[in-house]
Amino acid sequence: MAWKSFLLQARLFSASDVLKDPQWPERWPFKPKDFSRQDESVDTNFYREPRYVYHIDEYAVQALTKYYTSILKDDSSILDICSSWVSHYPTDIKFKKASGLGMNQKELANNKQLTDYALQDLNINPVFPYDDNTFDFVTCVVSVDYLIRPLEVFSEIRRVLKPGGIAIMSQSNRCFPTKAINIWLNTNDMEHIFIIGSYFHYAMGFDKPEAFDISPKPGRSDPMYIIQARKTIA
Repeated sequence: MAWKSFLLQARLFSASDVLKDPQWPERWPFKPKDFSRQDESVDTNFYREPRYVYHIDEYAVQALTKYYTSILKDDSSILDICSSWVSHYPTDIKFKKASGLGMNQKELANNKQLTDYALQDLNINPVFPYDDNTFDFVTCVVSVDYLIRPLEVFSEIRRVLKPGGIAIMSQSNRCFPTKAINIWLNTNDMEHIFIIGSYFHYAMGFDKPEAFDISPKPGRSDPMYIIQARKTIA
């Protein structure tokens, strides 16, 4: 597997150090089989019924919302991809626009933090229905591991971000294993950070990605990691 040799370096570091000096291969190192899944059926079938539950525990949710408080700003425009019935944004931040892109209409309609939403399966069509340079922030909560076309999706993230805008990927170790990509199931948390960092790198047009461990109670609650990058200002 082409990714094994360069992912090994991630195992030696803490979350904050994984992306400090990565040795990226010159070319995209992943193969199509790395993005295969146990359940290859259309995702819209899997997500047909709404799930009004958190996919991380309460402590991890609180840690993520606290992190958002430190970086999101009033009067900004934000896009939540792979969105659901809750986006975990702080309730005291007033967005100019808060768009959601997800697959379950009922969940999105119940997300009180969104000003608008669109239904779309990014594994079928990764092109976002938004204009260039629209958003100050793009978020994705514990869902990068389900993307089978991540390079295209991250290129779209870059396209719709304003110059200097920030993409914030949050990730834990919980998932629906039948829908997670093969490479994800065969790597650990630090390697997951490295994988997401590589998506930013190979999509190009981002400043160097950063990673932070915001796990609220290590060993006693779900871990929570932030991997983020700023769209390069030309």
